[in-house]
Amino acid sequence: MSLAIGDLVTRKSYNHDLLFRIVSLTNDKAILHGEDLRLEADSPLDDLNRVEGRDLQKRRIKEKEQEEFSFRLFRQDYQLMKEKREYQSTDGYQYAEYFQLPARVLHLDGDQMYLRKCIALYQRLGLQVHGVHINEKEMPYEIGDLIRKIQPNIIVITGHDAFSKNKGRKNDLRAYRHSKFFAETVREARKIVPNLDELVIFAGACQSHFESLIRAGANFASSPLRINIHALDPVYIAAKIAYTPFMEKVTVWDALRNTLTGEKGMGGVETRGLLRTGMPYLEEDQDEQEQTENS
Repeated sequence: MSLAIGDLVTRKSYNHDLLFRIVSLTNDKAILHGEDLRLEADSPLDDLNRVEGRDLQKRRIKEKEQEEFSFRLFRQDYQLMKEKREYQSTDGYQYAEYFQLPARVLHLDGDQMYLRKCIALYQRLGLQVHGVHINEKEMPYEIGDLIRKIQPNIIVITGHDAFSKNKGRKNDLRAYRHSKFFAETVREARKIVPNLDELVIFAGACQSHFESLIRAGANFASSPLRINIHALDPVYIAAKIAYTPFMEKVTVWDALRNTLTGEKGMGGVETRGLLRTGMPYLEEDQDEQEQTENS
């Protein structure tokens, strides 16, 4: 069987459990990126099986159903937060108008396809996002300039990662593909904004070294039990923080409950929300607006 970069495959030795795409090929080995999970792996070519046709369609449908279920849960949660926020902001006056100052999200992603998926979900959730595709190893050198330029309230630092037991034990950072670079990126960000409530950071990918990311200054990180996380999970954590009023705290469970992975794949520390609401909401008079535009 001839394989090419971009092919979707499964691994025979893992009972075809996960769907990967081939990102690099040598004579006898392929570098793989998870199609829906933030995992990087390598595999002998003879262990790979190309996925096409009906099998691929079945996998796509199942994955889409899981993503839509998580989205519906978040929308329900968001609606409850919105109703509570409206009542508190207007002191129960039904027709009072108010405005909101939305949080800005900076999303660094080592995978361009995942970044596109995440940006689509941010937009679907109504969040402002600046997405940057950047190699994980380069993130520590770029984060400072990006923070100064964009001035985000939330930063997501993610891409691909993996733990290799052949390289060391689980507490050895050298046994992880990209955890070291994620941790360095968090530390560089905290040099600029040390306060955990002023700048909220999610860091990590599949099987990442959770403890080092939290020690570096992340509010939320993966992966406590070194399991795989879904490509979209960081977006839901960012959205929960962004839509929670700044006078309320977000517990770790609140942040994780609408993700596809849950507490086995992610954890963190309780964090203050970032949404600010104001009154009154004033619409510019149409004539004044036209005069301003024409002057």
